[in-house]
Amino acid sequence: MMQAHTQCPWRVLPLLQRRAPGLFRGLGWCLPWLLLVMALTLAGPTGATAATPLELRDDRPSMEAWPAVSVLADPSGTLLVEDILASLSRFEPPPGTSGTLGVRTEPVWLHIPVMVSPSSSGAWVLDIDYPVLQRIEIYLTIDGHVTQQATLGSLQPYTQRPLRSRSHALALNMLPGHAYDVLLRVETRGAMVLPITLSKPTEWHSKALNEQMLQGILTGLALCLIIYSLAQWLNLRDVLFIQYALLITGSLLFSLHLFGLGAQYLWRDMPWMEVHAASLAALAATCGSFLFISQALAGERPESWLRRCMRGGAVVCVALAVLYALDVLSTRAVTGIVSILGLVPALMGIPGSVRRARRGDPVGTTLLLAWLLYFLATATVIGVIRGWVPVNFWTLHSFQFGATLDMLLFMRVLGLRTKALRMAAVDANRERDAMRSLAHTDPLTGLPNRRGLNIALASALPRCGPDKLLAVYVMDLDGFKPVNDQHGHDVGDELLVAVTRRLQGHVRQSDVVARLGGDEFVVMTGHLGSAQQAQELGHKLLDAFRTPFTLGDVQVEVGLTIGYAIAPDDSNDAQGLLKLADAAMYSGKQGGKFCLRRNTGDLALSSA
Repeated sequence: MMQAHTQCPWRVLPLLQRRAPGLFRGLGWCLPWLLLVMALTLAGPTGATAATPLELRDDRPSMEAWPAVSVLADPSGTLLVEDILASLSRFEPPPGTSGTLGVRTEPVWLHIPVMVSPSSSGAWVLDIDYPVLQRIEIYLTIDGHVTQQATLGSLQPYTQRPLRSRSHALALNMLPGHAYDVLLRVETRGAMVLPITLSKPTEWHSKALNEQMLQGILTGLALCLIIYSLAQWLNLRDVLFIQYALLITGSLLFSLHLFGLGAQYLWRDMPWMEVHAASLAALAATCGSFLFISQALAGERPESWLRRCMRGGAVVCVALAVLYALDVLSTRAVTGIVSILGLVPALMGIPGSVRRARRGDPVGTTLLLAWLLYFLATATVIGVIRGWVPVNFWTLHSFQFGATLDMLLFMRVLGLRTKALRMAAVDANRERDAMRSLAHTDPLTGLPNRRGLNIALASALPRCGPDKLLAVYVMDLDGFKPVNDQHGHDVGDELLVAVTRRLQGHVRQSDVVARLGGDEFVVMTGHLGSAQQAQELGHKLLDAFRTPFTLGDVQVEVGLTIGYAIAPDDSNDAQGLLKLADAAMYSGKQGGKFCLRRNTGDLALSSA
């Protein structure tokens, strides 16, 4: 459900619990232009000039009661319904815009005169769709006599509600063609937001179902985001995801309280939770905001002052939550503290977000957009509370919708973090591969070096056998040093690269050509059916070097001396094969060069 914005709970909480009226005055100066625009664009009539009866007709199945509402304050809180019935003339039209009486500490009586049409069935439902109102007494009277009464409110046991609904609702039993006076006594610690409607039962059920579906969709969205962030945290072990989950969980719980779903499903008939839920949820969301914003902006820089300060703010939130849960701190004290503390994460994060946005970092831009939406939603709520903006579906849900957009924007921050982690992993793998390549590859020719050859031999030797022979050829160029001395090292390097290409062109793709250093090369070939095939490949390599090499304008001739050994016939060990082949090549050098010799073991002993 639309979580009360990532920083929402600490801003809306005073609207629900009348403990910090100075908050609204403090916010009023920061967005005066915005509130003025909203007041001009959203405000309707400034209130009824007289309490005219509300005609209830079945062809109009739902009616707003506010045009017929008049009010009477009860500063002492001692007026009874009998006193009110004798004082109906003292009621006055409500100040401000429709649907709200602002923040009041004293109980308030409301008078709604109604006239039931003779053609009406007389069955109507009175509904007040602001679940956090704490106590509502409803009296249906006719000719000065009470015919029906009920007590509603968030602190009343849910199981004792006349209608088991999310909002405060009561079915009124009235006779067609009669005039009634509906009296309401409202007492709450927070704002007296009073979206009162009179609806036919079927219409009320339909609207209640639509609202329930909306809240279910928004709640489900929040739950999906929480589950996703926890799953990503388990997968990536990035603390930013669990901080996001904490932030959204606090906002979700706050919204569940604000829209009555908590009392309806989670903490039904639990007065302690109903009283403490809003403040605890606000502290959880504020704690999550401190951690999430610091991690998103400061990352893993422990020396960052922003991160240290933000973590300190999170610790303060945890301490306040513990003290409040133990009833060491009052609701009024916690509300006042959180109203100030909750603004700190955004204020501290704005400079860093602006710097990032200027550098083109989408994280900074996303955070700034999220905070802009938050301030717009907060300003709308403040306008409703102060009576500057009328209560309707959009203004009543503005904070919820704004918080939903904020959740999605913060999810984009998580997406950007995931992308950054993925790119970092790709870079790390690329760097690892490059380092591995440097460690196992000859930089001039790109061939495996001695280490790379050993790895290839270690992998191939276990697969060789009597019918799958493996041959290792160690070869040295004949006449390379004169070319190097006569034409220079650049031509010498070009020759080595050309030798590499020629060797690769005369072996199979599965064979390995390696350079051990200088002008010494090795060819490893497997899956040979006989020793004769190994000898034929050696002669093929020798014949390949009978053709001169053309290097630009220079043509050079070099020969090849090859010594080889066969596994498993001559040796089953990588180092043993190389030593045997090297000894055979050395013997060939001593015997006249440009030849092919196999070593079955005797040449290794003689050369040693």
